[in-house]
Amino acid sequence: MSGYDPGAQRMVVVGGEGAHVVDQHGNRYLDGKSGLWCVNVGYGREELAKAGYEQLRTLPYYPLTESHQPAERLGEKLNEWLGGEYVFFFSNSGSEANEVAFKIARQYQQLRGEHQRWKFVSRYRAYHGQTPNALAATGQNQRKVGYEPLPPGFLHVSPPDEYRCHLCAGRCSLACAGEIDRTIQWELPETVAGVIVEPIITGGGMIVPADGYLPEVRRICDSSGALLIVDEAICGFGRTGRAFGFEHYGVTPDIITMAKAVSSGYFPMAVTAVRREIHQAFPATGHGRFRHINTFGGHPVGCAIAVANMEIMEREGLFARAHRAGDLLRTALASLAGDPLVGQIRGKGLLTGIELVADKHTKQPVDARVVRAVLAECLRRGLIAGANANTAAGLANVITVGPPLTTTDEEIATIAETLRHSIAAVTSTDRT
Repeated sequence: MSGYDPGAQRMVVVGGEGAHVVDQHGNRYLDGKSGLWCVNVGYGREELAKAGYEQLRTLPYYPLTESHQPAERLGEKLNEWLGGEYVFFFSNSGSEANEVAFKIARQYQQLRGEHQRWKFVSRYRAYHGQTPNALAATGQNQRKVGYEPLPPGFLHVSPPDEYRCHLCAGRCSLACAGEIDRTIQWELPETVAGVIVEPIITGGGMIVPADGYLPEVRRICDSSGALLIVDEAICGFGRTGRAFGFEHYGVTPDIITMAKAVSSGYFPMAVTAVRREIHQAFPATGHGRFRHINTFGGHPVGCAIAVANMEIMEREGLFARAHRAGDLLRTALASLAGDPLVGQIRGKGLLTGIELVADKHTKQPVDARVVRAVLAECLRRGLIAGANANTAAGLANVITVGPPLTTTDEEIATIAETLRHSIAAVTSTDRT
């Protein structure tokens, strides 16, 4: 991912247990990123390995051109969690899940006689994947340079970023949601197929919306005829303290995309969940049917592991654990508010972002080199943390952490202490 660099040094990870990984030299690190926001139940879960093994012995593979029992069990389990009637299309990654969502939304609108509805509204700073349409939907233009032109029809509006809001005069009026409505009206509602949002913009800087934001987006979609697509690739499966991030806001999405923690990273799995009423608009034959196939989507081994993963989360109460651990972490980090580099600390559940600024008054972001220095200091002290790199010009300034939901109170304290000391060390160096 870094290009040709013959002198590059890479950590080689050889093992993992709980919230920790071990490299080839025997060094042990607390994984504050859960891999890539996905190892929600932690490393080394023998029951997940056994679920995969038993399924390999019984039925190692069959495509979902027909069906198999692990896929049926996973669909039933997902509907239990969603509390609704959804139909599921399985694939292998969050990018693919979103590609499927865009195809379904466009085709559904056409089946309703809305033949001009093909556009989608997204937000700047949001991430939705690396495949062509998913990258076009992504609002991180540094990821697009060199790969454009991308597929047309994806429109972007301001994110619900309370810290850097230029729309409201100190008091939230949900003007950022209003920008979605305004854009739909400018483009003409009859041309817009859907709106795609992450409940919390994660990789783009851990941006948590106001409580009324997502309900207002739902209202805008209802009034304009656009479908509401909610990308739960990172926020889902307990990460925010609920089964899914949208549940904090009392809305019902039309389409939900999921990936990463569907299997806690133990098998490549992704899901596109579609309201049953939408599915029923697709005929069984002819060009109106959904013409999409995925060789490994809904792999029986992945489905078996995903069900076992969800059962672990239920049995161990990991949603409540994520809520409590996240509160513990942000409380422990509160003392950082006085650090000259720290502009804001924000998050929900086990998603936390620390925005670093060069000037608290102007909110000028720190140079990306400062962020890299903090991450290097964290690593030196045994913590793997992340940052919002390759997103928006000048805004690669947010330290992000999202450890496994099984992380203990003592490990949460270690994460907070390491972050505090690492930022303080860089602040001290910066001054000298």
